[in-house]
Amino acid sequence: MKPVLLVIAHGSRDPRHAATVHALVRRVRSLRPDVRVETGFLDFNIPSVQGVLESLAAEGVRDVVALPLLLTRAFHAKADIPAVLRDAPPQLRIRQAEVLGPSPLLLSALDRRLYQAGLTPADKSSTGVVLASAGSTDPEAIAVIADIAREWRHTGWCAVRPAFASAALPRTEDAVRELRALGCAKVAVAPYVLAPGFLPDRIARGAAEADVLAEVLGPAPEVARVLLRRYDTAAARGLLRLTVSA
Repeated sequence: MKPVLLVIAHGSRDPRHAATVHALVRRVRSLRPDVRVETGFLDFNIPSVQGVLESLAAEGVRDVVALPLLLTRAFHAKADIPAVLRDAPPQLRIRQAEVLGPSPLLLSALDRRLYQAGLTPADKSSTGVVLASAGSTDPEAIAVIADIAREWRHTGWCAVRPAFASAALPRTEDAVRELRALGCAKVAVAPYVLAPGFLPDRIARGAAEADVLAEVLGPAPEVARVLLRRYDTAAARGLLRLTVSA
């Protein structure tokens, strides 16, 4: 049997967060009905990751791929999630998949959201885009966002600037003003976040002077495809280890 896919989300007091996570998981299930997909939250929402793991073990499940629903390898991916997985029932064989980003599919999802907000491919060469992420104190995560902005710029946008809702600078509003000063005919803000919540709302407020504000990535089909690619990679790697050890 294929390993169970456990999607691990952060959780939020904002009910839109969990609703968006569940919508994404439903899309994943529709794409891969042969894979059992469960959802667990680190905080604020239920079921908890630990609760899901204990339930799976009680059912007799043995193989699990734990997939962090995160866009960068920051504190949650490096510390919080491994700590929770270490406390899992010992009969479970758990492999932690990589985070979702970076991926060309996510750039396609960002494009999709901007087009849904009113832009067209013909607008790319005259539009500056703010790639607005939640932010992190982890320098690796900040560097990844800057790299993604540079890569996305090469797809045809007039300019792309990274911005952060917390922990790092510049803020969204400052990046909007910078792009305006560069002479971009239009300025758009693309939230590089998966679900609504406190920090995405801060990004939206920072986009007040922009011409276009896209929606969060949410259950975009590209996000679901990235998620399944990460699952397949982790599952194959684990099966290889089991075969070799046998």
